[in-house]
Amino acid sequence: MDHLLSTEPAWRQRTFLEALGDDFSSAVLPQPLPALHWVARQTDLADELGLAGWMSEPQALALLGGNAVPGVGRTRASVYSGHQFGVWAGQLGDGRALYLGEIDTPAGILEVQLKGCGLTPYSRMGDGRAVLRSSIREYLCSEAMHALGIPTTRALAVVGSPAPVQRETLETAAVVTRLAPSFLRFGHIEHFTHTADDLTLLRRLTDAVLARHFPACVEAPRPVIALLVEVARRTARLLADWQAVGFCHGVMNTDNMSILGLTIDYGPYGFLDAFDPGHVCNHTDTEGRYAYFRQPSIAFWNLHALAHALLPLVDGDQDAVLGALDTYKDEFALAMQQRMRAKLGLATAQPDDVALADDLLKRMAADRVDFTIAWRRLCSWRGGPTDHPDRRAMRDLFIDREAFDAWAARYDSRLAAEGSQDVERGPRMRRTNPKYVLRNHLAETAIRRAQAGDFAEIDRLMKILSRPYDEHPDHSADAGFPPDWAQKLEVSCSS
Repeated sequence: MDHLLSTEPAWRQRTFLEALGDDFSSAVLPQPLPALHWVARQTDLADELGLAGWMSEPQALALLGGNAVPGVGRTRASVYSGHQFGVWAGQLGDGRALYLGEIDTPAGILEVQLKGCGLTPYSRMGDGRAVLRSSIREYLCSEAMHALGIPTTRALAVVGSPAPVQRETLETAAVVTRLAPSFLRFGHIEHFTHTADDLTLLRRLTDAVLARHFPACVEAPRPVIALLVEVARRTARLLADWQAVGFCHGVMNTDNMSILGLTIDYGPYGFLDAFDPGHVCNHTDTEGRYAYFRQPSIAFWNLHALAHALLPLVDGDQDAVLGALDTYKDEFALAMQQRMRAKLGLATAQPDDVALADDLLKRMAADRVDFTIAWRRLCSWRGGPTDHPDRRAMRDLFIDREAFDAWAARYDSRLAAEGSQDVERGPRMRRTNPKYVLRNHLAETAIRRAQAGDFAEIDRLMKILSRPYDEHPDHSADAGFPPDWAQKLEVSCSS
């Protein structure tokens, strides 16, 4: 295993995981892959982090493909546990992710993680590898979510290899580079509550999390309760973001929930096409536990699991813990109201706004209206004549025109009541209702071309998705209705 000694990012000499000790992670080296090649590089992110020059050098390919380690040479995999599909799964851990270390960047300290570079002590029955298909999906969606303004881990690059990897079919290997201030999950906390003989390790981890990521909570009268309140707030805002853009995560297990309120672990995700509140994007989720409309309540369930894990550190004070969790309900309701008012173009708040938004969603669900297209067309809504082309464009999405007209009359009255001007409202709405999201058929097209050796479509999509609110008139087909063949796409946990 080669060590890179020059022209590297600014690796920190002592990392969060190292400071915690060997009870929290294991030292492990990546397993090299043959014939590495670049699949994709996020040049804008590299520029932001001051890594653009390094990313063009051979050393970067070796390091980000798992064929070398940083000069500090202390790569690790962390241990955690979790609830999967509502059932305690016991010990899990970084089974195919490897913690390269931490780097100093203009955006602050970031952890660097490779996904797919071989076995770790926590791989269980897996092979520790990722495939080209899933790596492209994670790379594109991580950056698409960031551009939408949604908290997320980032993706710097995808490195490919012809090495065979068996999934449902035989595929080729790839490694995706992920960045985040922290990859800590609810499951990290759960692990040391459910597996340790005493509270020493749980307390050490929680104190470290507070000191590193929640310093304001350290000054609170009860730091652990303050921590739970802040995690609940961040999770509530994240879920409101997801719901507002029609994003379905697919596997909201507690080991896939970020302590920092980031979107993490892009597997069988999907953005809604035709609006169906019961849509399940993961075809292996046969019970529909993680359906779109259930995501907010599942996040609350997961927070209860986290709270239970923290309970020993607050002397079993269930009232305080439950009070902290109530933060989630209030924050989510407020965040959703704010986001839906913004999507409707409302500049003021009125009591009936919730019903106005809910009733539009009910009409969209009844007629299976495309979620993203409907909200984007509403940005062009015009007061005045009912036969205006911009009004017709929205109305034509609905089968039950009379029911839509009744809603539209209420919407017109609401806009008139606050003196909303079309010329000002439209541009504001276009800054909150994206024209482009990463629909499954767009990702699938990029994947199929990449599997044939053509990576240009990945770069093309990235340019569009990095500015999802812009018009991009030369690429309007990417904002259109999905083709018929897209209805047959299935996405599973291996995706």
